[in-house]
Amino acid sequence: MPIPLPDGEPPRPPGTPADVEITWQSPKPVTDPTLGIDVDVIRRPTTAAHRLVTLGDSLTQGFQSLAILKTHLSWPALVADALGLSGSDFRVPTYDGFGGLPLNLEVCARGIQRQVRRFGPAGRIVAVLWLWAHLRAAKRWWSGRADRKWSPPPGLNHNLAVYSYDLEAACTRTLSEIRTAIETRPSGIFGRLLKWMEPLIPDDVDRAARRVLVNADPNMALVDAARRHGGEGGIETLVVALGSNNVLDIVISLSYEWSTSDADRQHGRAWSPSLFKEDWDILMTRIREIDAEHVIVATVPHVTVAPILAGIGDRLRPNSRYFEHYTHFWLRNTFDTSDRSLTGAQARAIDSAIDQYNEIIVDTVREARNAGRDWYVLDLAGLLDRLAWRRYLDPAAASARPSWWNDPDVGGEYRLPQPLQTLPARRGATTGPKPPDTRFFEADESGRTQGGLIALDGVHPTTIGYGIVAEEVIKILHLAGVAPSAAHIDFTTLIGDDSLICDPPATLTGDLHVVGWINHHYDVADALLRH
Repeated sequence: MPIPLPDGEPPRPPGTPADVEITWQSPKPVTDPTLGIDVDVIRRPTTAAHRLVTLGDSLTQGFQSLAILKTHLSWPALVADALGLSGSDFRVPTYDGFGGLPLNLEVCARGIQRQVRRFGPAGRIVAVLWLWAHLRAAKRWWSGRADRKWSPPPGLNHNLAVYSYDLEAACTRTLSEIRTAIETRPSGIFGRLLKWMEPLIPDDVDRAARRVLVNADPNMALVDAARRHGGEGGIETLVVALGSNNVLDIVISLSYEWSTSDADRQHGRAWSPSLFKEDWDILMTRIREIDAEHVIVATVPHVTVAPILAGIGDRLRPNSRYFEHYTHFWLRNTFDTSDRSLTGAQARAIDSAIDQYNEIIVDTVREARNAGRDWYVLDLAGLLDRLAWRRYLDPAAASARPSWWNDPDVGGEYRLPQPLQTLPARRGATTGPKPPDTRFFEADESGRTQGGLIALDGVHPTTIGYGIVAEEVIKILHLAGVAPSAAHIDFTTLIGDDSLICDPPATLTGDLHVVGWINHHYDVADALLRH
């Protein structure tokens, strides 16, 4: 039965922009990518030179466990492989060395695991020394030697995605500005000393972006590079997945602050729906100029579902999807109300703003299809909601499920591909299956104990998680007549490519919870946000 919703308006936390329309319940997922609007498109073999081009942020780039490394296992690369495209047909940047940019938590966990047997006082000293040495070595590598060893192939990349990019950066951050930022040195002895002492890699986002835009003209941003592909033979399918970084930082900083105008744009804030629409309209104006036969536009996931956030205390009411407080997962056992956190009412307001973002996005696709353009919706928000363990799938959360949960069009919980339903805790395990879920990834000597769809940063998917996104994109490509009927993600093979799933570090629970320890003592997530 549908859950009874409270009477009246939901509470409005102080500081919430006036244009945020707070609702009790999230909207029904988009189950028809065409929105029920037929487009008169002649289906014939494409003459486009570029079968697939993707434009996005960290989720599209393939970011995982706080680093970009496995670009060949990003969801766009998985889709390209299913379409039979070669490396030259779908080009991606590479980030080899020290686990990629900026800090690979899986590499850290495995490195410390090799050095530390028990995490007592002596073990903590060894862990600190190892982590410091790793950070310094990675900084030396990425500040100079990595570029000297790097030999990119000719041609523009087809996966045009950079972690931390928001709507504006995708349209305006040019290769020339990126190079200038990397080459600019701090002024004065004191500034240079501070830069030398900083253990994190300088200008890591720009260094990542420079590789994405390699072979581009200096005045090109990501959107310009996509347009170049369109102008040089055309694009068969363009996928646009941007907007998460207009709100994600608020759950990393745990500071309830908003940007409502050009004057207060900054990291750590969430964009008001009106400001989001201003940037979105500019992006869509640029997208419409690109020669693409089919365009897929993704919605923004509800960032409060990400397991980096742990709900603390009771639910706001027995059938509420929100808890009293939210803090970072690794702080949950030591949390008190004086710690930095978000309230349940604030989390609801954030999700409500994202719902408005997505209404803007869906309306864009609706307008395009009504105008005869072959555009589609990829509802990442609905996908993540149907996988949200603590919010909806936990048996204790059954009463919090929304009224649309059992709608025949939705079908309730997202059904995992069969190989994931029978997934063991680790490769070769003789115990029963342990299907992955969206809880924070944890493992011990016996293997994975929970999670599996989200990597160690608590935000970005594991390789099998990216496989689920890729499969959803392929379903739309089938609908568009782009992908052959046999094109699908081979999850059995993909499981073998996922190092966290096949060989989870045994240091993720118990007395050696390395990821939590790193974040608890060094607050890496917040440091990287400021960085």
